[in-house]
Formats: sequence, structure tokens, C-alpha cells
Amino acid sequence: MSPHTPPLPHPPDAAHRKRTQWLELPARADSVTAARRSLEARLTAWRVPGDARADAALLLSELAANAVVHTSSSCILCGIGMIGDACLRIEVHDHDRRRRRLPRGGVPGVDAESGRGLFLVERLATAWGVGRSRLTGGNAVWATLITVPGVTA
Repeated sequence: MSPHTPPLPHPPDAAHRKRTQWLELPARADSVTAARRSLEARLTAWRVPGDARADAALLLSELAANAVVHTSSSCILCGIGMIGDACLRIEVHDHDRRRRRLPRGGVPGVDAESGRGLFLVERLATAWGVGRSRLTGGNAVWATLITVPGVTA
């Protein structure tokens, strides 16, 4: 989808180049809902199965919510793209240029009031990662998801 994060598991082929979508939104809580609705509509149009659409919506919601809550960015950039017929890549970029330690997943504490978002991402995604965005200069968090049951990455 873009050159800013670790390489894709498989580069998109010519037949799937049109199966990408980018959406730039203000870094507000209601933008998470807008991004999720846009993803759901696009994945429906691409005929992605319902369970995979639901998992993708949760992944995008968690990544976008983290960008809205934990950065000083005024806007976020959300991207989705199919890799072949069976793998979806989801990306969220922010414009936060502070050089802070980037998030990592893990098991949240029993009494923790937050920290479950990346735990869910770890459990749902086939793979995920975080790095600096060449598109925005801020953070880029990505996740991949197998969309067809029985297919492996």
C-alpha cells in the first residue's frame, strides 16, 4: 500500500491496485466512526466476508482511536488495501512528530483502565507493526488480516 512501513508480505499485483482506499480525517473521536463506516462500505463492495469485515472494522477502530487519543496530531490518515484476494492491510498514520517510544502490545493489567486496544490488535491481526510514516512524518501503525477462511499468510 505504501512505502513507509516494513514490506508487505506479498506486493499488490496489477489486478488489485484499485483495491486500495485512503481517507484523511480530523483527529477527533467521531472520525473513528467515520473511518470504520468507510472501511465497512468498501469491504462490502470488495465482497470481503462478513466475519473478516467485522474484524477489520475492529482493527481500524483500535488503531484510529489510538492515533486520536495518544498523539498531538490534528488529523489522521487511514488506508486499506487488498493484497491478492485473501489478505487486507490496514494502516493509520498521524502527524505527531515527537520522537516518543512507539506503542507495543502486551497483556494489560487486570485493573488497567486502558491498554486493551493493542492487545486486541495482536489477537485479531495476522501481523502488525509500527514505525515512522514517510507520508506524514509521524507514526504509522499497520495490521494485516486474512480475509478468506483457511488461507494462511
